[in-house]
Amino acid sequence: MKIYHGLGDKPRFERGVATLGSFDGVHCGHRALLAEVRRRAAMQGVESVVYTFEPHPRITLRCAEGLKLLNTTAEKAVLLEAEGIDNIVFIPFTEEFSRLSPQAFISDYIVACGIGTLVVGFNHRFGRDKQGDYAYLSSSHQPLWPEVVEVEQQFIGDEKVSSTILRQVIAGGDMARARCMLGRDYIFAGSADGSGRVVSDDPQYKLLPPAGRYRAVINGCKCTVCISDDGVVTADIPTGRDERVYINIGVKYADL
Repeated sequence: MKIYHGLGDKPRFERGVATLGSFDGVHCGHRALLAEVRRRAAMQGVESVVYTFEPHPRITLRCAEGLKLLNTTAEKAVLLEAEGIDNIVFIPFTEEFSRLSPQAFISDYIVACGIGTLVVGFNHRFGRDKQGDYAYLSSSHQPLWPEVVEVEQQFIGDEKVSSTILRQVIAGGDMARARCMLGRDYIFAGSADGSGRVVSDDPQYKLLPPAGRYRAVINGCKCTVCISDDGVVTADIPTGRDERVYINIGVKYADL
């Protein structure tokens, strides 16, 4: 998988199939959309592309009070690669970028990179004041604009799947329910300090489950992870100093 931070070198994805969004959590709703991207890319013999943002738009737009995110940039890249995506483009979400009209965004970021098909979620909006959506895209007959495909809202049983709902579920400590919505355990990536402590890449915004002892897997090994009241994450298996660690956090022992 190739990762681009910005479009300074204007990669070309000849007739590629793309989607765009924050993809916080890469949950089952996102995965249905990504599966459609992969399916169409394979059918057409072209590359799959995800456009996403760093930092999260709410941070740039100064409405991030109380914001906690399901994924850091590194976690999101790992999860998107696991979904079989060929390319990720991390667009720097600046104030200038936030003022782009939907037409300018499509022209400068989608058409300019050669995208042939754009797959969007049922409620995705983009561009200045969120003016762009599926209706806008499908009704705009501009030269070279991509084919547009909409993916419907996804449910687990009769429950909606969204990043907002998932944040509430994890903050409440219902990791079994979170696993159903994610399709896997909750990921936490960071650097070990050699004593068992693992520090997130983005401790200010990374969402943690409530304090307690959790079943977990670290780099393929089963273990126990402890989260303290002040958000310190420690594991009961040896880790080297500055070792890169990926933790899959399961259910809390008290819930077994």
